[in-house]
Amino acid sequence: MNTLVCTTPGSFEYKFSDKPELMKNTAIIKIKRIGICGTDLHAFNGTQPYFTYPRILGHELSGELVEFDNTPGFSIGEAVTFIPYFNCGTCIACHSGKPNCCVNIKVCGVHIDGGMVEYLRVPSYSLVHGSGLSYDELALIEPLAIGAHGVRRADVKPGEFVLVMGAGPIGLGTMEFARIAGGKVIVIDVSDNRLEFCRHELNIEHTINPLKENAVEKVRAITNGDMASVVIDATGNLRAINDGINYLAHGGRYVLIGLQKEAFSFSHPEFHKRESTLMSSRNATRKDFEYVIDCMKKELIDAKTYITHRTSFSQVKDEFGAWLDPATGVIKAMVEAD
Repeated sequence: MNTLVCTTPGSFEYKFSDKPELMKNTAIIKIKRIGICGTDLHAFNGTQPYFTYPRILGHELSGELVEFDNTPGFSIGEAVTFIPYFNCGTCIACHSGKPNCCVNIKVCGVHIDGGMVEYLRVPSYSLVHGSGLSYDELALIEPLAIGAHGVRRADVKPGEFVLVMGAGPIGLGTMEFARIAGGKVIVIDVSDNRLEFCRHELNIEHTINPLKENAVEKVRAITNGDMASVVIDATGNLRAINDGINYLAHGGRYVLIGLQKEAFSFSHPEFHKRESTLMSSRNATRKDFEYVIDCMKKELIDAKTYITHRTSFSQVKDEFGAWLDPATGVIKAMVEAD
């Protein structure tokens, strides 16, 4: 089968490899769609933590179930996705219902080879029913679940101001689920194009470009001086993370979804006087996947609007590098099987 390998930062190579063989408690998926996410872009750029090369990227996936072992309720030919965070089931996190931050986690396309292949073998327990959704929609469930998990961590209440930093795909999903939870969403991003997308496609009323206006004063004005009860970083940008505390209300919650290689820092007095709650949000759980599917089926969210670019698997090598350039206007690139 054909595979696409990120051999070193900035370099892809198509290679042929054997189709994976079915093993006990596994399933084989014929890949139909591959969503390109920030993790893939950062890995290609050499800035992704937890990463070694060579690596086959890809974890936002959907496809056709072609073989399986020990998958009650599933059937050959079914459209499926899967939860790409493979957990050990025995560590303290797994025992406490947090397989998303398993001590021994292996994330598909990050710690182990991922889905830029024709066929992929996954643990049977990771499969998720297609539930009548399209291959495009199924490939979008994972990034949406990241945002849903972060909003659930934040415990957003109706009427609260929720400030989301970053209007990439993860940030967009975060905004959507904050809205569904009843939050009043404020978006900060340095791209006017992405802010316009938020206003026109997601009906976000409050958008701020910190390169063009005083973001702290703008947030203060929007919130009548209170600042945001919840601040969520979906950028992974060090400066944004460090600045986030300045937008936070007293008694507020600051959630880090974005991931940064370096140490972040902010004023202890500013953090302490607010009696702030700081938390990270890693990956997602089956509960989050199921919630996303339910919201899609109820038409509370139309993630297909995020797809701005499409290409075929055979063209990824030639087109991938351009998606790093903000001028291309990529929000979500979707790869289709040849």
